Amino acid sequence: MSTERGTRAWIEVQAAAVRRNLRRVGEALGEGHVLIPMVKADGYGLGLERVVRALEPAEPWGYGVATVEEGRRIRALGIESPVLVVSPLPPGSYAPAVEEELTVSLSDFTGLRRLEEEAGALGMRASFHVEVDTGMGRAGFDWRESPQWGPVVAAAHDRQLRWTGCFTHLHSADLSDPSSMRVQWDRFQDALRALQLPGEDFLIHVPNSAGALRGTGTFPFRGARPGIFLYGGSAGEGLPAPEPVASLRARVVFLKDAPPGTTLGYGATYASLGWERWATLAVGYGDGLPRALGNRGSVLLKGKRVPVVGRVSMDLTVVNISSLDGVEVGDVATLLGEEGGERITVDEVAELAGTISYEILTGLTSRLPRVWLDDGGD
Repeated sequence: MSTERGTRAWIEVQAAAVRRNLRRVGEALGEGHVLIPMVKADGYGLGLERVVRALEPAEPWGYGVATVEEGRRIRALGIESPVLVVSPLPPGSYAPAVEEELTVSLSDFTGLRRLEEEAGALGMRASFHVEVDTGMGRAGFDWRESPQWGPVVAAAHDRQLRWTGCFTHLHSADLSDPSSMRVQWDRFQDALRALQLPGEDFLIHVPNSAGALRGTGTFPFRGARPGIFLYGGSAGEGLPAPEPVASLRARVVFLKDAPPGTTLGYGATYASLGWERWATLAVGYGDGLPRALGNRGSVLLKGKRVPVVGRVSMDLTVVNISSLDGVEVGDVATLLGEEGGERITVDEVAELAGTISYEILTGLTSRLPRVWLDDGGD
């Protein structure tokens, strides 16, 4: 977990930048709102435990995860604030969720029954939030049927269970047209009007990063669940850019002077046009660098952009450094992040790879050490 010269490639993470991005979301929402930072998928690929430690000084309401195992890791840090599992649970996960005092998201009567049974068997009282499906479709009680399921859920409160929150997922908040958000909010409001909600510490939470940054408008929710913006990814069209968080670095491990017509890489998809100088970097798709960047991506070396040539291999990537002088084995290239005033953003990499920033960050593999910097910042 170091950047000493023996390290082939690594990720640098700016802890203070994660906190500042969270603060910007809070400022967009204004007074009276609480934040549930999403730290699922191993803290969006950057390391769940370190992300939580970085965010703790900001005193969020709690944390959002996708699995009970992720919730356990947070509890192992000694965190006592709420941990919300936002995805439906498989049958065997209800008991450990109760034991760890995680807040379970419920989407149907089966989940409600299993949670109640496991809480009863353990002699514990479990907390849950209800997900309302207003158009995402993948989970949640249907908003149109709230008069049917609402009384059943309400009746479970005060027995073995505590109903402490209700939420929905916005499916297109990243688009500049706000009409879909309005439709989903209206549906959510229709569902809420049909429910008998408990009054004690009940939390209604709706927006993701994009929805939160677009402002509350006339939507009187109290909580938000920011994700990608915290980690340096764009939240959506027309929204402010986040502060960069993660940088991917790799060392030059081989230099080659290639005569004209020299082929390169699997499939020989590139051949030198004249005399060229190539640098081989110790990073590849086995580290999470998208294979799609072959012959189209670029990296920063000595503060300048140089193109990726040939296919990205599992462990190695080659760049054309014919325009540079003084490159030596052991020098550090930047494949994501800033160097010498130039910057390659996670969204730029995602666009070139034909995907989204979420997949780039969460695809960075465990082979890359995560080096956390600036952990004492604001």
